[in-house]
Amino acid sequence: MSKEIVAARYALALFQIAKENRTIDQIEEELLVIQKVTAENPELLNVLTHPKVLLEKKKSMMSEAFASLSQPVLSTVLLLIERQRINVIPELAEHFVKLANDERGTEDAIVYSVRLLDQDELTALSDTFAKKIGKTSLRLRNVIDQNLIGGVKLRIGNRIYDGSISGKLERIERQLVAKRS
Repeated sequence: MSKEIVAARYALALFQIAKENRTIDQIEEELLVIQKVTAENPELLNVLTHPKVLLEKKKSMMSEAFASLSQPVLSTVLLLIERQRINVIPELAEHFVKLANDERGTEDAIVYSVRLLDQDELTALSDTFAKKIGKTSLRLRNVIDQNLIGGVKLRIGNRIYDGSISGKLERIERQLVAKRS
């Protein structure tokens, strides 16, 4: 079974528990922390997947390290260790975030701009573009990109909305080159 399918199944099970307990936000946050910790510490995954480290040692190490996690998340992590599938954590977190976003009617997006946008600007972008993609809101992350000259570029999933000056200049250049040919 592929890593994506396994991760999707665990994410769905965890999401159903979170929905019943009304802890979607908390569990999403906890999964993102675990995802970050495992991504930033590849040696942790090496220990958790090493065949010579005893299963009980792996479980106790994770139980101690993540003692503040909610019971459903900690149980899921321990189950992944037991079934030798701890390497699906990144995909599990991504699937869970997608399920949580669908439940909330929101979508994650990245706004590229030459300066940090204030909350009013981010809210206006969220309101405008959420309607275009059929969502109630966007959860925006602002990234500084000095190559834009001015304006903004918005990435929602695999779609890019380019309202930057550099993007407009590139489109004008393509039009001029096309007319020459």
